[in-house]
Amino acid sequence: MARIFVPADAAARAVGADKVASEIQAQAAKRSLRVDIIRTGSRGLFWLEPMIEVETAAGRIAYGPVRPEDVSSLFDAGLLIAAAHPLRLGRPEELSYLKRQTRLTFARCGIVDPLSLEDYRTHGGYRGLQRALSLGPAGIVEEVTKSGLRGRGGAGFPTGIKWKTVADTPADRKYIVCNADEGDSGTFADRMLLEGDPFVLIEGMTIAGIAVGATKGFIYIRSEYPDAIRVTTQAIAIAREAGYLGSKLAGSSHAFDLEVRMGAGAYVCGEETALLESLEGKRGTVRAKPPLPAHKGLFAMPTVINNLISLASVPVILSEGATNYADLGMGRSRGTMPIQIAGNVRHGGLFEAAFGLTLGEIVMDIGGGTASGRHVRAVQAGGPLGAYFPPSLFDTPYDYEAFAARDGLLGHGGLVVFDDSVDMARMARFALEFCAIESCGKCTPCRIGSTRGTEVMDRVMAGHDREANLALLEDLCQTLKFGSLCALGGFTPYPVMSALKHFPEDFGRAPNRDVHAHAAAE
Repeated sequence: MARIFVPADAAARAVGADKVASEIQAQAAKRSLRVDIIRTGSRGLFWLEPMIEVETAAGRIAYGPVRPEDVSSLFDAGLLIAAAHPLRLGRPEELSYLKRQTRLTFARCGIVDPLSLEDYRTHGGYRGLQRALSLGPAGIVEEVTKSGLRGRGGAGFPTGIKWKTVADTPADRKYIVCNADEGDSGTFADRMLLEGDPFVLIEGMTIAGIAVGATKGFIYIRSEYPDAIRVTTQAIAIAREAGYLGSKLAGSSHAFDLEVRMGAGAYVCGEETALLESLEGKRGTVRAKPPLPAHKGLFAMPTVINNLISLASVPVILSEGATNYADLGMGRSRGTMPIQIAGNVRHGGLFEAAFGLTLGEIVMDIGGGTASGRHVRAVQAGGPLGAYFPPSLFDTPYDYEAFAARDGLLGHGGLVVFDDSVDMARMARFALEFCAIESCGKCTPCRIGSTRGTEVMDRVMAGHDREANLALLEDLCQTLKFGSLCALGGFTPYPVMSALKHFPEDFGRAPNRDVHAHAAAE
C-alpha cells in the first residue's frame, strides 16, 4: 500500500490541506488504488503548503504547493511512483531551505504522525528521558546547565540556573509550567511543534519534573490554537496510557503528570507572573517581584516556568549530550533557534539554525527578500514590541547580545519583513496602541503612558507642533521603559524609538542618509 503524507498543521489546513487529503482518497478510490494517508505536521516551508510527500524506496518525494484540482493530474502522472510533474520538488531534505538548517528541536516536524508514540520512539523519542533517569536529578540539572540553553521566550535567562533554584528550594510540592501563550506577531513555532511533535514537549517537561522534584505540570496554550490544544491533549493521554506519565513513569520511581490549560488570549499573559495568575483562575495581572516564581510561583510553590521551545530542546540535549548542543552557536547564545520568517517575504516559514547567521542572510538569502519584489525597508525582530531594523543593520548577528547591543530583542524568534511602502510612523503608533489595549492596568506607566503616547503620535502624524510632540514622545518612552512593572510596558519603546531613529522622515524629520544609501545599494 502506498503511503502519502499530508500535513494537518493549521497553516497547511488554512490553504486547503484537508481538501487535498480528501481528494487524494477520492482519486485513489476512483482508480482502485490503495493508499494510506498519514497526517503529519508541517516541515515549515509555508510558501509550498500544502506540501504532500509520497514514500518510495529512495525516500520520500515531495510535491507542492498542491491544490485539490492538482490531485487528478498528479495521479495521472504517476504520483505513487513519484513520477515527474510540474509540482514535483524532489526529496525534501535536499531542498536548500531545509538542507541549510540544523534541525534539533524540530527534527521530527513534518516527518512523524504527531499522535504516534511508535513514530516518536522510532525517530529518537524518549532516549533523553532514559538518559535522564540514569543521571538523576542533580545530573540532569548539570547537563542542562552545561548545554548553555537559555530561555527561548525572549528574556534569554539560563535554563539550568532556573532549574537549580527550584531544585534547591524546599517545598512539599513543585510545578513545571510551559508557557505556550504564543502571542507575538509573526511567530508560530510553539503552534507548529504542538501540532507536529507534541511528545517532545511532554518528554522535556517530564525530564524537568524529575530534575527539580516536581510531580505536576501545566501547558498553558492560548484559545486561538484549537488544533494545538486538541493534539496536545490527545498526546498526553497516549503518553499516560503508555506509562510515560503518571506514577512510576517509564518504570522508574518518579511520578509526573501533565494537564493542558487554555488561556483567553491576553498578550500580557505571556509574562510569566501574569500567566501564573491566569492559571490560578484569577485575572491575568503582573505580580511584583520578588518573590521569584522559582521560589514562590504557582499556588505559592516553587515553579519552573519555561517557554515551550526551551522545554522541547531538553530531550535532544539529554539524548545527544550537553557538549554537542553547546558546540553550536556563538558567544553566550548556544544551540539552535527556530527563526520564524513572516510578513512581506517570499519564503516565509520556520528555519532552525545555530545562532550566528546575520539578519541580512536570514531575510535576503533564506527568506528571499520581499514577496512584493520591492526593497526591504524594515524588519521587526522579537514581536510587536521588538525593534525595527533597517537594511543598514543587516550585518547584525542573530544572537542575544548582538541584538541587545543594537537596542533590539530576539524575543521568541519572530521576524516580520516590510517593504518600502510601509509608513513607520503608523507602525510606531500601532506599538503604543497595542500596549494600551493589552496592558493589564496594574502599573501607571504602562496603563496611562501607552494611551498618552498614542495620542501624541496622532498629533505628530497630523503635523501638529511636531518637534515638541516628538520630544514628549521620547520622554514618555523613557518613562515606559524604566517605570513599567513588566516587559509589556518596558519594551514598548523599542519599536517606537527604533522607528524614530532609523526612519525619521516618516515623522517629519530630515531623512537618515546612511539608511537610504544602504537601501539603494541593496
